[in-house]
Amino acid sequence: MSGPQHDPSDYRERDVVPIRRALVSVSDKTGLLELASALAGAGVEIVSTGSTAKTIADAGHPVTQVSDVTGFAEALDGRVKTLHPSIHAGILADLRLADHEAQLADLGIAPFELVVVNLYPFVETVASGATADEAVEQIDIGGPAMVRASAKNHANVAIVVSPSNYPALVGALAAGGTTLAQRQRLAGKAFAHTAAYDRAVAGFFAISVGRPDATAPDSTRAAATGTDDAAPAFPAAVSLDFDLAQVLRYGENSHQAAALYTTAAHGIAQAVQLHGKEMSYNNYVDADGAVRAAYDFTEPAVAIIKHAQPCGIAIAPENGAADSIASAHHRAHLCDPISAFGGVVAANRTVTLAMAEQVKDIFTEVVVAPGFEPAALELLRTKKNLRLLQLPDGYRRDAREFRQVSGGLLVQQPDTFDDFSSADWRLVAGPEVDAATRADLEFAWRAVRAVKSNAILLASFGASVGVGMGQVNRVDSCRLAVSRAGDRAAGSVAASDAFFPFADGLGILLDAGVTAVAQPGGSLRDAEVIEAAAAAGVSMYFTGERHFYH
Repeated sequence: MSGPQHDPSDYRERDVVPIRRALVSVSDKTGLLELASALAGAGVEIVSTGSTAKTIADAGHPVTQVSDVTGFAEALDGRVKTLHPSIHAGILADLRLADHEAQLADLGIAPFELVVVNLYPFVETVASGATADEAVEQIDIGGPAMVRASAKNHANVAIVVSPSNYPALVGALAAGGTTLAQRQRLAGKAFAHTAAYDRAVAGFFAISVGRPDATAPDSTRAAATGTDDAAPAFPAAVSLDFDLAQVLRYGENSHQAAALYTTAAHGIAQAVQLHGKEMSYNNYVDADGAVRAAYDFTEPAVAIIKHAQPCGIAIAPENGAADSIASAHHRAHLCDPISAFGGVVAANRTVTLAMAEQVKDIFTEVVVAPGFEPAALELLRTKKNLRLLQLPDGYRRDAREFRQVSGGLLVQQPDTFDDFSSADWRLVAGPEVDAATRADLEFAWRAVRAVKSNAILLASFGASVGVGMGQVNRVDSCRLAVSRAGDRAAGSVAASDAFFPFADGLGILLDAGVTAVAQPGGSLRDAEVIEAAAAAGVSMYFTGERHFYH
């Protein structure tokens, strides 16, 4: 059913809209008091609800309760409070039309020029392991209704759904009001916000409703994160909600346009740049790969990445010494110092002065870490173009990984080592290894995940010494790993991201002096591969899983 039709001449021009009355109702209180202070200081009447109103009032700012506007107290545990004509008529009135203005006057309803709303934390509630009933209670009804109404009426109302837009809103207050262009942009963000919210709710119901364990915490957690191994959760539809953060100079190549979009997460896109040139598309790709590789380890670890491939990965004992991370960096760099030239370095611990002193003499594009010692930061800032990134608190991998293909999107759970143990490995050749060799095998098995397939990684004493990556056959990957390791191949251990289809690749490693091998197993020719290892007296373990990385 269509709405009433108006002649174009009925509409009055309206660009800048002064803000006289604002409706504020937020679950996320970030920046609320600063915004309320700015609104009150500009003489704006603030209408609010529940805990938002209390927070504003407790800070000493005048606020009008929604119930005072509607004449109707909140009901049904707050399920009904803003769903009232006195609220929605004030939001939806198109004051470009004289008859809408007259109707408001007849009804005794004042218009809103600003609506600040963010929705109940449904996704966060599901991810926390809440029950189905608890999750359903966090499905916002009044909030989306106000957001959509305000966005529809953006000719007259500015709708703000994110605290990140508060500074621009304060600026608009000082400038005399919001412009039509601003309100149009905000409306677009608002519709994207409610669309993503509805997708999350729809996905939850597609996964949880009708399942026998739909009220169990594990089930609801899977609905939000897709991390339930027994029943991976993939919603019937996926909506990606990202905000433009930065237009980049170019993409992978100078003739390709590119931009960075971010979402509410704790990854490389949220890192704070402390120094250096503007980040490029390739810098972000390599930095993300380096951080993932470093954070595959719980020990102090450093990964050096160049063109999305590891030049070196190493760990150091967590012994409390200030140089643990410096030691890891030094040993990672020794793996392939030629390739590390112009690489990206990631550490999973604070960068110390000792590490910074090593980095400053090596041409490096980016250093990314959870923190920098003040002296280390001061030293590294003497390198004019070196980009320094500090990861956000609580860095973590996303629950799902997305990759675009023509006409579609691939989605998968990330390949992680959250519950890693070598206890389930099966010894298929040679003797049981000693503790030090097993530790090296475990290190190599973690590190090879960061290598593009086909992948072979040689390691010794918690550091990679040779890497063979991205080859179309495993034999060439073995040759490359041995070639890069040189004399260091003798006495090292090896990890292969997938099984050896023939014994020829393994033979290259054996001839180079590798003493132990970890590989998934599962080849039709496993027997001949095992026989080759046994004949050489080399220990071989089947891990039972692979780590392809494309």
